[in-house]
Amino acid sequence: MDRNLNLIYQKLYSYFGPQHWWPARTPFEVIIGAILTQNTNWLNVEKAIGNLKKYKLLQPVTLYKLPHKRLASLIRSAGYYNIKAKRLKSFLKFFIKYYNGSIKKMSKGSTISLRQQLLLVNGIGPETADSILLYALDKPVFVVDAYTKRILSRHRFIPEGAGYDETQNLFMNNFSPKGRPAGSPNIRLFNEYHALLVKLGKEFCLKRRPKCEMCPLK
Repeated sequence: MDRNLNLIYQKLYSYFGPQHWWPARTPFEVIIGAILTQNTNWLNVEKAIGNLKKYKLLQPVTLYKLPHKRLASLIRSAGYYNIKAKRLKSFLKFFIKYYNGSIKKMSKGSTISLRQQLLLVNGIGPETADSILLYALDKPVFVVDAYTKRILSRHRFIPEGAGYDETQNLFMNNFSPKGRPAGSPNIRLFNEYHALLVKLGKEFCLKRRPKCEMCPLK
């Protein structure tokens, strides 16, 4: 399994090259983007974040104090804007209460405890929590999304309909970069691998009419 996962990574990296994820200037922006990107595409999220930047609101306390209606209108392009405004407020309340709005303080926590805390925040599920941990806090967790599950099930690494934890554990327990023991965490490679799978899912392993004959993993 370890060999197969490494081979997939090498093929994707050779074909697509580095993806430079997450597309954000600061860890806090990563977190906001991770919440906004739920059930929408990144272009819509970029527009919403652009609005927050335009009015210089992309700061924890400033954003938390913003009236709900105003916040919802600014992130409208991300879809489900009323729901997402509530989710942002829930995270910001948690972030300010427990970490004084400081990424540095938050990043000092253990991966396990931070994940447990994030999952208790309204509107944050496993994928969003792990995106925050990996991309904003530099914690060694593998992010699983619909692209990951689709690709792995089609290549028979996991059964169709496999759960989040089962899929994540496949990488956490088996993917070992060259020169490191199996299961050894590597933040940069977890980051790159997830980004490459997203790229493959968007361009080749489509939900309908996948381009199997042209796939880099063929």
